[in-house]
Amino acid sequence: MNPMWLPQLWAVFRLEISKSFFSRRGLWIYLLAAAPVLIFVGHGIVAKREASRRSDIGGDAVTREQLHSIKRGMLKDQVLQRLPHPLHERVFETRGGKREFLQYSSKEEDLTVRMLDGKVVGLQFRGECNLERDQIIFGSVYQIFFLRLAVFFGCVFVFLNLFRGELLDKSLHYYFLAPVRREIVVLGKYLAGLVATSAIFSVSAALQIVVLYMHFPKAMLDEYLTTGNGWQHAFAYIGVAALACVGYGSMFLLAGMLLRNPLIPAVTILLWESINSILPLMLRKISVIYYLKSMCPVEILSKDDVTPVLALLAVNVEPATPLVAIGGLIAVSLGFVVVAAYYSRKMEINYASD
Repeated sequence: MNPMWLPQLWAVFRLEISKSFFSRRGLWIYLLAAAPVLIFVGHGIVAKREASRRSDIGGDAVTREQLHSIKRGMLKDQVLQRLPHPLHERVFETRGGKREFLQYSSKEEDLTVRMLDGKVVGLQFRGECNLERDQIIFGSVYQIFFLRLAVFFGCVFVFLNLFRGELLDKSLHYYFLAPVRREIVVLGKYLAGLVATSAIFSVSAALQIVVLYMHFPKAMLDEYLTTGNGWQHAFAYIGVAALACVGYGSMFLLAGMLLRNPLIPAVTILLWESINSILPLMLRKISVIYYLKSMCPVEILSKDDVTPVLALLAVNVEPATPLVAIGGLIAVSLGFVVVAAYYSRKMEINYASD
């Protein structure tokens, strides 16, 4: 190994890290990272407001047992016999018949009774927040929105622009004219983008966890963190966010070097990742989301209770073990970086064509 390679790598990294963090083109990445945090801030505000509203209900309110005594198929008279005073009642005349909605509240939960032509056709219970349900809520937002959209498109912009941005700014030749191996330039740029995206999205994942559980009592949280799997789940989610940047970053680094139009690789990879669950096992492994879902600590959905669209996004058939998932993801990413480094040797700059 040439002793000059490490100082050169550090020099490229220092030049690129500020671009990755503070590029004017990429400031909206911070908005992507902040979006799920704001979702859970809203969830906490609503949860506290609902808890406060229920605590103000008088002692003559209906009980939880009375709410659960209502069953599908009951007639309206039977419902009103058990719960004679709904808090709200709405009636709609539709082509399908007369639709009615009756709302009740106890100190523990709310109930919305849906009726069609005077017969109960649906019951919707909404109770106090609990850790088990909020873990599923968090896992759903994390897998479907955060990984597949926020992290994905954040990496699209950062890593595609590592080379495409230099071509658009007509500044890539400065690197290629310097006495630095092109493989060093590729690796330095990749590491800078990886550090920036991993920091942004790992911090976002940590903030989401903190905000999500802020409205729970301290004693409940302490028990969850110490005797439950709280810390394990938190570090798993933060680590998965960083590994997502490792995988997606390497793919888009290579795509930015090979293709002029960034929309083509972005859309193609997004479609490939979306249909991962229905691919044969060997093809499933040639993707990033397969390994990421395998490392998520909470299974958010099962194959038996979801629509086909959600099944494509969330269900992970035959997940890999954590060790295999981490090793497979790193192996796939290393392969993309090696190919990018090899291609850089033959890369020619033609600003007129860009």
